[in-house]
Amino acid sequence: MDIGSSKIAACLAETRNKKLAGLYFESLAIQAVKEGVIVDSAGLISAVSKALKSLKAKSGVNIKSVSVNISGGDIVTRHSRAIIPLAERGNKIISISDMQMVNEQARVLGSSLEDEIIHMIPVAYNIDSKNNIPNPLGLYSHKLEVDLYLVCAKLSSVQSLSRVINQAGYEIRDLFFSGIATSKAVSGAQFKSGVNLLCDLGSDTSELLIFEGALLRDIEILPFGGDDLTRELSESLKVPWDLAEDIKRSYGVIGNPLDIGEDKEILVKKSEFYKPIKQRAVCEVLTSSANRICGQIKGAVENKAALYELNNFVIVGRTMLLEGFIENLERILGLPVKLGRVTNLEIISLIREDSELSGHKYLKYLTCLGMVSETLEKKPLGIIPSHQPARNLIVRAFNKVKEVYQEYF
Repeated sequence: MDIGSSKIAACLAETRNKKLAGLYFESLAIQAVKEGVIVDSAGLISAVSKALKSLKAKSGVNIKSVSVNISGGDIVTRHSRAIIPLAERGNKIISISDMQMVNEQARVLGSSLEDEIIHMIPVAYNIDSKNNIPNPLGLYSHKLEVDLYLVCAKLSSVQSLSRVINQAGYEIRDLFFSGIATSKAVSGAQFKSGVNLLCDLGSDTSELLIFEGALLRDIEILPFGGDDLTRELSESLKVPWDLAEDIKRSYGVIGNPLDIGEDKEILVKKSEFYKPIKQRAVCEVLTSSANRICGQIKGAVENKAALYELNNFVIVGRTMLLEGFIENLERILGLPVKLGRVTNLEIISLIREDSELSGHKYLKYLTCLGMVSETLEKKPLGIIPSHQPARNLIVRAFNKVKEVYQEYF
């Protein structure tokens, strides 16, 4: 379930024989969240309950727990370092338990009573002879150091979200940062090398995620979104917010206003009368606002990485569907911009069969589909270590004996 500032989007994935067999979708417009913070818990409880009941009716599945996202200004990121000795004298082969131990030490050192850690991502490991090693398993060293990137949320926000889900009659199974979940849906082979950037332009906040060599390096929360376009349109044309949003979606164009004929008008109903609005005026307002947003995105990106270093610039969000927005962003950035698309082949095949997701309608479910992709691939997103201990007791015992043997012989 993706809980955003303007909508709830929910997706239920059904599997048979470990393969994806069906996808069921539901979305509702809400006004219970602002900039990632819950401002109307009663309204959100009702919306969550309604969305999940609808999914149950569509799928026939009895839902007990949900994976849910968290985002906005309450997201906090920081690096935490820790170092542990591996042997009193000489060197020792690095095992999974050593990696777990140093990661846990870094987690403890980076913890705060005011925050809840959502994702823990090892940026790099250091050993005696070399730094910035992505995976030191099986190497010899006297000590092991890790640089752990922590993605956290304010504890009060997590508690409020948990209460909403519980009051609706469900439990939280997993908690994801929105940007990381979305990246899982759209980052295919293109994100595995070089420096890549994902921009999720939301309603009132946006997220920048920078990846290097398939690893998340940095996150930036930006205090603007698609609602800025609607707000300026509402104020300039002196029309209600809902009407401005309809005009933006139906007639909005980003580009040169002079390309629109002076005689082209939009008739909007105001009170009991119809008011004509020049389409050129709508274009002028939206283009001016879009230029400012694109300029802010460029400034935020340049603070994190040089534009010439970027292999891919991928952007998602329903604002991207506004005619001319992506082209305008490409012009301001001076580099190609790609619209994020689902990369999981199992999900793609089912989306193509669903007429409700034709065109770009799937964009509203990208965060949900990212959580589904994570589960299908059975790789713990942002959870460390990347090598999980075997669940079978015999295999675990064998691995332990193997580690001891390698260490001493």
